Amino acid sequence: MDSASDQAGLDHESRLEHGDHQAVRLWLRLLTCTNLVERHLRNRLRKEFDITLPRFDFMAQLAREPKGLTMGDLSQRMMVSGGNVSGIAVQLEGEGLINREPVPGNRRAFCVTLTRAGQKRFAEMAEAHEAWVTECLSNLSGTETEQMMSVLKHIKHDVSRIEP
Repeated sequence: MDSASDQAGLDHESRLEHGDHQAVRLWLRLLTCTNLVERHLRNRLRKEFDITLPRFDFMAQLAREPKGLTMGDLSQRMMVSGGNVSGIAVQLEGEGLINREPVPGNRRAFCVTLTRAGQKRFAEMAEAHEAWVTECLSNLSGTETEQMMSVLKHIKHDVSRIEP
């Protein structure tokens, strides 16, 4: 795919019409920016580490919880189905990056942890991931970043108050 068709597929703003409400315009701008950064991260992870973003996210959850998480906890945190989590776990376990151990007293549950190799691999990827995110946002000044953080915090607060 060329960059023009890539851009058209991710640029939600291209659907805007002159009379669209300013809030809709803002929402589509936020969505477009998020998709562009995510696409960049997906491509870099695939190219440099031969890993998908969901697999990276799975490992990131485990890196935050060294004592491990159940498959249900992982599913909940990643906001995906148990089947998706199971498929990722099978792949990562096959590569020696995670361990799955039965939870005592619960024959149906497994506790998942990163292996030493998984910890090392994730640390390498996390360092690169942070650099890529920084690269994507590096043209913002410190003041601009703080302003955006403040505005987004305000949006987050307002939206969380109207959620049922």
